[in-house]
Amino acid sequence: MDFYDLYLNDNTLDAIDDMGWTTCTPIQEKCIPEILDGKDVLGIAQTGTGKTAAYLLPILSMLDDGGYPEEAINCVIMSPTRELAQQIDQAMQGFSYYMPSVSSVAVYGGNDGSRYDQEYKSMKMGADVIIATPGRLISHITMGNVDLSKVSFFVLDEADRMLDMGFNEDILSIAKLLPEKCQTIMFSATMPPKIEELAKSILKSPAIIKLAVSKPAEKIRQLACVCHENQKNGVLRNIFKEYGQKRVIIFSSSKAKVKEINKALREMKMNCGEMHSDLIQSQRDEVMYLFKSGQTDILVATDIVARGIDIDDISMVVNYDVPHDTEDYVHRIGRTARADHDGIAITLVRGKEVGKFMQIEKFLGHEVEKIPLPKGLGKAPEYKPMPQRKSNYCRKKSGKPRTAKDSKGKNKKKSDRKNKDGKTKEQRK
Repeated sequence: MDFYDLYLNDNTLDAIDDMGWTTCTPIQEKCIPEILDGKDVLGIAQTGTGKTAAYLLPILSMLDDGGYPEEAINCVIMSPTRELAQQIDQAMQGFSYYMPSVSSVAVYGGNDGSRYDQEYKSMKMGADVIIATPGRLISHITMGNVDLSKVSFFVLDEADRMLDMGFNEDILSIAKLLPEKCQTIMFSATMPPKIEELAKSILKSPAIIKLAVSKPAEKIRQLACVCHENQKNGVLRNIFKEYGQKRVIIFSSSKAKVKEINKALREMKMNCGEMHSDLIQSQRDEVMYLFKSGQTDILVATDIVARGIDIDDISMVVNYDVPHDTEDYVHRIGRTARADHDGIAITLVRGKEVGKFMQIEKFLGHEVEKIPLPKGLGKAPEYKPMPQRKSNYCRKKSGKPRTAKDSKGKNKKKSDRKNKDGKTKEQRK
């Protein structure tokens, strides 16, 4: 569908023309009409499908047409990370280029006091659109710096990631401050029970738009190496020797592990940097600048980089551990083979993760090619699911706990059982 068929206003269409866009993505085609009709929307679609434009374009079009309170906050957009908030803010600047009357401010932590003062002044003056991380917005609310009583649009971007990061209570606290007629738009890459529960609590008869998780790009060559945890650094060294070490992202599920990997790579004399939530904003900006500009070859990161960060020339992605689910796998390896480039994705699979990786292969519809363990690293684990461990807590078929036996095999009475001191209950009396 063409953007001109969606009833967006002229200033919005002029900005789209400047970007060279003509055809909507599926999520934009389905969401924009529903948002323009004033409906709450629940969109389930992975990163890279055009979700940001799917909500920004109709909201900006309506704000630009007027009819909303002046010098008041009219839209709040929630983002799980500072990096995604910055990216949404950049998109906002482009889409609103022909809308001088529509103002916005990005609100996120990890910066100095002058930035906080700038956020405070912008919100007090009534910026039309606030793009915020939950913690920072809660801080401003607590200080009495922000009035949400006139908000017309409330957007949750990457809602599943926000819940994974523990922002559920913050989101509900913010939602309670919004007016009853506020239009709520929620996007998530996955639909676990906790997202369903959140949707039921804050959405009113929403239009539900669900796009199936797409398969990874065909240009991504997917590989896996089955290895023990203590063999992974040796495998990494061999991967860099075999495939090169320029423009590489290594993903791990924990920030502690990211720090360990980065330290190990530095000991190997690799040119690398680390990216995780323990870094303050200035450090994050510096790490991303060095990597984007090519001054750093390897970026070791948590899933903070797996969504919403666009770098087009990544040659290889390495999953140091198997992602939690299929969606995370698709998001991670989707950082490579972008903008008509080829790319390689290699996953290191330890024995306990084989079953989880087999589920990913089931979704892909084929077995991922396995590369052999480099010589000198020892024996690799078998590629088969590990058997489930039985519980140590044994029960009879009746479901009742087993009782102590006497020398003749009969159940002892409670009064006859000996305690740690070697005495029975009767003897202790």
